[in-house]
Amino acid sequence: MDSLRGQFLVASPHLPDPHFSRSVVLMLQHNSSGAVGVVLNRPTDNTIGDLWQHVGDESCTVEGFVHAGGPVAGPLMALHTNRSLAETEILPGLFVATDRDALTQLVQGTPDRFRLFSGYAGWSAGQLEDELQAGGWLTSPATQSRLFSDAEHLWKRTLDDIGVEILSTVVDRKVMPPDPSLN
Repeated sequence: MDSLRGQFLVASPHLPDPHFSRSVVLMLQHNSSGAVGVVLNRPTDNTIGDLWQHVGDESCTVEGFVHAGGPVAGPLMALHTNRSLAETEILPGLFVATDRDALTQLVQGTPDRFRLFSGYAGWSAGQLEDELQAGGWLTSPATQSRLFSDAEHLWKRTLDDIGVEILSTVVDRKVMPPDPSLN
């Protein structure tokens, strides 16, 4: 089994689970024991400032929304670019933090990019592999630029990239239009 850690899982239009309809998940862990990721394109109506008033005594100087990382309850988690606050590196220069001190530093206005998540997506041993085999998910290499891009259009853009990647294996690039969807 090849690990999907650091990859995007992109919900196929055929995925029957409503929790993941049109979602893009960044895989944080994937091994024979199971898999863990966070849904990137589910911002909630809760601002980081409002949430921080309930969980922290410190000030919050950043703006933005808390993202619903998935249907499984879990600790607050941030994906960020500050190496000094890193607990785990997912991609070169992209880190995870769940430590309260690290989260506090992030919400106090560090110049680093970050997204704050409540909850996560989890799969038991073999469950994700079964869903992949059934065609419920597509995979794509994760990038920071895509991860921190507009959540509203993330699913379609990532799905389009997968389509172009698939087409490029069967169509000569010299004659393939820049946007095959316009064909």
